[in-house]
Amino acid sequence: MSFSLPLAYWCVLAAALLPYASAYIAKAGNFGPRDNQAPREWGARQSGWRARANGAQANSFEGLAFFIGAVIIARQLGAAQARLDMLAAAYVLLRIVYIALYVKGAGAARSAVWALAFAVNIAILFVGR
Repeated sequence: MSFSLPLAYWCVLAAALLPYASAYIAKAGNFGPRDNQAPREWGARQSGWRARANGAQANSFEGLAFFIGAVIIARQLGAAQARLDMLAAAYVLLRIVYIALYVKGAGAARSAVWALAFAVNIAILFVGR
């Protein structure tokens, strides 16, 4: 018995893990057991790159539902798997770049990458026949 998923579905998993990666970046080396009693308050007190990583986490969760829905709809509409896989991988890679730019504080570039990833997500939605 073999278990195989198309790349686009693995990309859904990767996209679902990105918010947690952003949270890890925000908390690395500065989040202790006491902070876990009120983690949202801890996040609200952060500034600089930690606050931006926390913002990247929130934005990653916000965009996740549309990506998952687009992949499922495209698959149901009979999208060519290779094209769907390519677009899904492009989306995940753009979101990784987005997080890096967010943490770095490169606002204009971050917004441009966000827009490109959003456009790719729209393309995924309509790639089905």
